[in-house]
Amino acid sequence: MTLTSPGGTVLSVVIGSRAYGLETEESDVDRRGVFVTPTPMFWRLDKPPDHVEGPLPEQFSWEVERFCVLALEGNPVVLECLWSPLVDLATPVGERLLAMRRAFLSGRAERAFAGSAARQFRRLGPEDPPRAGGDVRRWKMAMHMIRLLLSAVHLARHGEPLIDVRAHRDRLLAVRRGETSWPSVLEWRGRLLAELDDRAGGALPARPDRAAVEEFLIDVRRRAL
Repeated sequence: MTLTSPGGTVLSVVIGSRAYGLETEESDVDRRGVFVTPTPMFWRLDKPPDHVEGPLPEQFSWEVERFCVLALEGNPVVLECLWSPLVDLATPVGERLLAMRRAFLSGRAERAFAGSAARQFRRLGPEDPPRAGGDVRRWKMAMHMIRLLLSAVHLARHGEPLIDVRAHRDRLLAVRRGETSWPSVLEWRGRLLAELDDRAGGALPARPDRAAVEEFLIDVRRRAL
């Protein structure tokens, strides 16, 4: 796979519904990647981009340093790239990135997944809940709110995010189709939040292994001279 980026792609994965096990006939293929920019390009006054879009539809890639910074912050989308079961391309550098994925994890990741779910909930406008079979976009948001909470709970239990949610596929797709009552969605959300409170931070370190990530990044920059 070739990206229209200043450097070479080292990792390309599929995320979204196909990685979650929630795909339907209408689902897009959401691709995310990591590329390495040749080190001398950073010596110029005009810095290279830290992300690019395309060339394929629904494709987005980060420069390796930006990717590492976001992963250390616990960014859910970025961390999902490291646990996606659908890997299109992994060069030796990409393989190293996957092998060290736990170095990025900390309690911050758990809070980031839960925080993303909370933002989805606020965007839904719980004071004006979606009607059964109504606004498709809002029911899709409700489904992803629950999915993010499932992943946050899995982080708290097992120390890694949950990507493949096929065990919950029927219930989640029923939410997406607006076939689940809003009170039932709220009850599911409440149970997941309660479990998250009980297990908060239990399986995760307080801080990510920033030193290991920095060592990796420095080595990548040296090799890209």
